[in-house]
Amino acid sequence: MKKNKNEKTLGSVLRSGFTLVELLLVVTILGILAAVVIPQVVGHDEEARIQATRTSIGAIEQAVNIFAMRHNGKLPDALEELTISTDDRPGLLKEGSLNDSWGMPFGYTKQGKKFTISSAGPDSEMGTEDDITN
Repeated sequence: MKKNKNEKTLGSVLRSGFTLVELLLVVTILGILAAVVIPQVVGHDEEARIQATRTSIGAIEQAVNIFAMRHNGKLPDALEELTISTDDRPGLLKEGSLNDSWGMPFGYTKQGKKFTISSAGPDSEMGTEDDITN
C-alpha cells in the first residue's frame, strides 16, 4: 500500500512541536545568560556620565582660554559669557553645554589668571568626594 504525501503518520503528528523539557531548557539557558550579561552592563551608564562630564569640562576649559586670548588675557566673569556672540563671531559654546551630565550647571571660579571649572558629580552636591574638576 502506497502512502499519499499528504498523509501523516501518527508518530509525525505527535512530534510536530517542542516538548516541555526542551522549552524549559531554552528558558534556563536564557536565564543564565541574562544573569551573566546584565551585571556587566548595569553601572556603566554612571561611568559614561562621569567621562562625558570630564570631556565637557575640558571643552569649557578650552573655551575659557580662547576667550582670554580674544580679550587680552581677561577671563570671563561667568561661563555664560562664553555663549555670547561678539565682534561678529559666534559664541564659543552653546548654552546647553553649560550643564553637566546630570543636568546641573557647572561651577566656575577664577582667581587672577587661574580658574576652576567643577561639576557636583552624581550626587548633585558641591563639596563632596564625587565632585569633578579640571
